[in-house]
Amino acid sequence: MRPRRRRVPDGQDGPAPLTTSPRRLVRPDPEECAAVLALIQAAFAYMEDRIDPPSSMHRLTPESVAAMAASAEIWVIGAGAAPDACVFLTPEADRLYLGKLAVRERARGQGLGRRLVEHAMVRAAALGLPAVELQTRIELAENHATFAHMGFRKVGETAHAGYDRPTSITMRRDVESPAES
Repeated sequence: MRPRRRRVPDGQDGPAPLTTSPRRLVRPDPEECAAVLALIQAAFAYMEDRIDPPSSMHRLTPESVAAMAASAEIWVIGAGAAPDACVFLTPEADRLYLGKLAVRERARGQGLGRRLVEHAMVRAAALGLPAVELQTRIELAENHATFAHMGFRKVGETAHAGYDRPTSITMRRDVESPAES
């Protein structure tokens, strides 16, 4: 049976994703870790010449992805070895930290990022945490708007070590806060 066809943002036809339900990587094998890392690298490539300092993504390795899966939570959407989207969730004392939200270019526009954010809200509630928090680089105004549309509000600014200006914006969404439709 051929996969259903869908219209992708650039006007080219492509197969519809086989699954849109998040699944947790509990003990990912090296191939899964490499695939998650490749997804993040590809999804974050657009910011390479836009942000200073460079993304922490450059410090990730397949081994550090495996360590993150063991110490926190990595959720992916997509079937097979190459996920279409991923997010790292780290429980902290008063919040669930959402990091490394990435969506493969060919899968954008299908709501996968929003689905992972909503899944983070569910996870925060299940863990008894009152909010989900994230950081986005100050230069990436389009990300600020996207997260605001998903119900996040700016709660602070931070500077990376060695910088005398804000380099990141901290955004937070309370568990009971709905996103805009």
